[in-house]
Amino acid sequence: MAELDSMLEANEQYASGFDQGGLGMPPARAVAVVACMDARLHPAKFLGLHEGDAHVIRNAGGRASDDAIRSLIISSRLLGTREFAVVHHTDCGMLTFSNDDLRGKLEAETGADATGIDFLPFGDLEQSVRDDVAAIKASPFIDGDIPVRGFVYDVKTGKLSEVS
Repeated sequence: MAELDSMLEANEQYASGFDQGGLGMPPARAVAVVACMDARLHPAKFLGLHEGDAHVIRNAGGRASDDAIRSLIISSRLLGTREFAVVHHTDCGMLTFSNDDLRGKLEAETGADATGIDFLPFGDLEQSVRDDVAAIKASPFIDGDIPVRGFVYDVKTGKLSEVS
């Protein structure tokens, strides 16, 4: 728990000089980003975002899961976002296992059956971006005029490349 304690101390420092309490609820740049939870990614930094600029939704793989799409629906329908980005990255852990691999590991370690869980791993990085862009566009609850673009972030160079 020492790491969390150190983070709480950092928060005390942050809060002591905090001056962003007047930011509005809707993101100022009307953008939402779905990105991987990988600790090597700092979407605010590599996208030039500041507090209040965008919604950043993170999960394993940066996948357009039901929950990510739920967040995008809320972001656009209630909070006015008008552009979406999907960001996956090189050297992603989601490329290293299959559903069966993880389900087997979980059953061996916990005794519980994880058959009903799709962990959304992928074998092709660029195709996973295309699949997630398509999943977002296919939602009947996302306006068809909202641009949805997909990108791959290179963890070695920090460069973002668009996937066509």
